[in-house]
Amino acid sequence: MSNVETKPMELRCGAAVDGERPAGAARVDVLTPRDVPLGGPRAMTVRRTLPQRARTLIGAWCFADHYGPDDVSATGGMDVAPHPHTGLQTVSWLFSGEIEHRDSLGSHAYVRPGELNLMTGGYGICHSEVSTPRTTILHGVQLWVALPEEHRNTERDFQHYAPESVRIDGGEIRVFLGSLAGRASPVRTFTPLLGAEIVLQPRAALTLAVDPGFEHGLLVDQGEVRLADTLVGRAELGYAHPGVDTLTVTNESDAVARTVLLGGTPFEEEIVMWWNFIGRSHEDIAKARDDWQNSSDRFGAVEGYPGDRLPAPALPNAVITPRRNPPRD
Repeated sequence: MSNVETKPMELRCGAAVDGERPAGAARVDVLTPRDVPLGGPRAMTVRRTLPQRARTLIGAWCFADHYGPDDVSATGGMDVAPHPHTGLQTVSWLFSGEIEHRDSLGSHAYVRPGELNLMTGGYGICHSEVSTPRTTILHGVQLWVALPEEHRNTERDFQHYAPESVRIDGGEIRVFLGSLAGRASPVRTFTPLLGAEIVLQPRAALTLAVDPGFEHGLLVDQGEVRLADTLVGRAELGYAHPGVDTLTVTNESDAVARTVLLGGTPFEEEIVMWWNFIGRSHEDIAKARDDWQNSSDRFGAVEGYPGDRLPAPALPNAVITPRRNPPRD
């Protein structure tokens, strides 16, 4: 998905909450989302929890949009024209609906519920995303992963994976990246990562063994969910600091709850993130923008999309500065 803000910013404000916790329990901060409209007057609105001032990344996860359930008859659904990416991987995960994906690698695929589409931008790629006529309700998450310096100019790539679900202790888990609950995804990434959908039955609690070297983020799609001892509201993201080997997720409601668990080793590099580009300097971003505006071969072309590609917004007047997470205390 493109970041289609006309004046994309590098930093966003967010709230953090950290109360008392029992010894050995995960320390959890709560990141609140902000609404971002995608497109024109009938725009579909997404809820963005990453990036923001309180936290730029969770592992290498650097962008998290949560959208829907969206009635496409009222909003028009998703229609994102061809747009570029550099220095990242896009991760598409749906709860309902269907999205047609086309990219300059020649991939023509469909994003469907419970199936992962992962696209590697590297040095440069472009793609389009359009909800299909079969879609009535569009609902899901769009995530980005920052590529480390040694791989950020890697070649274009596209991977598709449909993970099987595993049922455990009142929960159902689909692991689309990394490993959890005895399941492992074969999808290639460039840093250690975890991505999984977790569905909890009413009042169920699930304790999961996790890598203590990972930091984790739990995005709540629906339900009243507690991560360790901290309540995380709908569309919020609970950030669990590294150093624990288990995470407990509890559904506090009488309805089914659904979450997405993200994780990874702390990403220590500074990044510059603007529009759909990730680099290491203002000059990286300016060069990528010029290449896109000048129809450089760097990004290739999307075949089959019935319309023009997205123009890049104007660069800010100030120099875009690198950023990283706040120092760990």
